[in-house]
Amino acid sequence: MPSVSEPRINRFRRPAIVASASLALTLLLALTATAPSRADTPVPISVELLTGRAPFTDDVSAQFKVKLDGKGTNVMNMADPSLTVVAKITIQPGARFPWHTHPGPVIVNVASGELVYQMAHDCVERSYPSGTAFIDPGRGMVHTAFNPTAAPTVIIATFFEVPAAGPLTITEGVTPGNC
Repeated sequence: MPSVSEPRINRFRRPAIVASASLALTLLLALTATAPSRADTPVPISVELLTGRAPFTDDVSAQFKVKLDGKGTNVMNMADPSLTVVAKITIQPGARFPWHTHPGPVIVNVASGELVYQMAHDCVERSYPSGTAFIDPGRGMVHTAFNPTAAPTVIIATFFEVPAAGPLTITEGVTPGNC
């Protein structure tokens, strides 16, 4: 005889309840395992700031000379390269930056993958594989970049002449020229 606290379940219904619960649990696990999750889908381009806006404590000036593809040399003098910011940027396969510029120059190190960089003034696609670096002149030089590979590309970017506050990238009012 069942106790008062034990519920009465027909001995024929108990296997049906267990089977139904088991089926429901199996379906739930199957749906959870196959359903796409937003957490599993990485953002196309993610930016992780590795430093805050850091000024040089010493009196520093800098100059970059860049000569691309046999063209003339572009000289960038920086009387005050402060403030600086360092960022780790991960670009997913096929992801492309919008056309943009930066307040000052940016040194870009390609840590893994490949980055194709294109400036609006000449529309040339320049490829930079893992282990290479280049200088983005910023200062109104409109450009884009994209990951042409099937794996994520990771770059480390050191931004110079950043404003004390506000964005590191300027997209408003920029045009890609004839690209």
